[in-house]
Amino acid sequence: MNKEKELFFLGVMSGTSLDGLDLALCSFLANPIGKGYQFKIHHTETLAYSVEMKTMLREAYSDSSTVLLEKHQQYGHWLGQRIRLFLKSNKLDCDYISSHGHTVFHRPELGYSFQLGAGQAIANETQIPVITDFRNTDIALGGQGAPLVPIGDALLFDQYKYCINIGGISNISIKLSKNKEENYEPHIIAYDIGIANMLLNDLAGKKGLEYDHNGAIAAKGKIDWTLYDQLNTLGYYAAPFPKSLGLEWYEANMKPIFENNNASIEDQLHTAVRHIVHQMFRSIAPSIEKGDKILLSGGGAFNQFLVHCLSEKLQSLARIEIGNKEIIAFKEALIFAFMGYLKVQAKVNCYKSVTGAFKDSSCGIIFNPL
Repeated sequence: MNKEKELFFLGVMSGTSLDGLDLALCSFLANPIGKGYQFKIHHTETLAYSVEMKTMLREAYSDSSTVLLEKHQQYGHWLGQRIRLFLKSNKLDCDYISSHGHTVFHRPELGYSFQLGAGQAIANETQIPVITDFRNTDIALGGQGAPLVPIGDALLFDQYKYCINIGGISNISIKLSKNKEENYEPHIIAYDIGIANMLLNDLAGKKGLEYDHNGAIAAKGKIDWTLYDQLNTLGYYAAPFPKSLGLEWYEANMKPIFENNNASIEDQLHTAVRHIVHQMFRSIAPSIEKGDKILLSGGGAFNQFLVHCLSEKLQSLARIEIGNKEIIAFKEALIFAFMGYLKVQAKVNCYKSVTGAFKDSSCGIIFNPL
């Protein structure tokens, strides 16, 4: 049997919270014993966005179509230049780049999702093949095009029943059972729980801060029950999965609630954290069993107050595990690298059980350098 060649994939992720560009150089091998895959993270880096870049990305939501398309190319070239510098300065080699891009619009109910960062521009800048546009194939198959990380939760982190990523939007993967058949489809469901760091960072910004470090400001506040009840009665939470969220939903449904609330920023942050935790617990509660393990990742896993509140809510029902700093910060970049790895082998990288599509698919478009 020929030994599988080790290929190196650079996962590139820009989250909705605008906290920077995550780069993770990874390699993958099929597990020689049992199912799943082995992975190794070789090098990582987060590139902070300048004020100008944050403004450019934030304003893309309201740009005209021609300006948006210009930014799509500009941001693609910018990504390619930063990737090339990352590889050169660290003396790294890379076989493929898997770029999620930066989400501007996510409207699966209208048949599209749009991420800035043209794949051809990245490929031309780096002279490395690029896989991007991971969402629209699934949407064309009737799915939500989100969340996408469950493929990694199922095949790279199968020791955890629950994987919760707390980024700009929080999402969850739940493994309900294991199928031992040879060609199995994991019994996994997943969906966006709700808005997380997108909201918390907005509120911290009113204090002149990028984010609420360790949740320290939120911890000083108290709960505003009227605000808490308004948030928990938003219609999205009662909707069945598959379901997903985008900036549009936040701007239209959640942000106005805070803008019309007169509580202090401390109390708003405290209430927001309690709300986020309540919705996480609601997602876990129906299937929880004593001894279950929960993996937390994403920037919100660094929010000590949020993690404390979740532990308090769970009591001793399940054990929270927080990955090492590399997993917390780069899990999404790792999984997009993994999705690219599966794509180039024409293997399934998106589950219909997660997105609601009528069949599994191998998502992403490959752009070769010109």
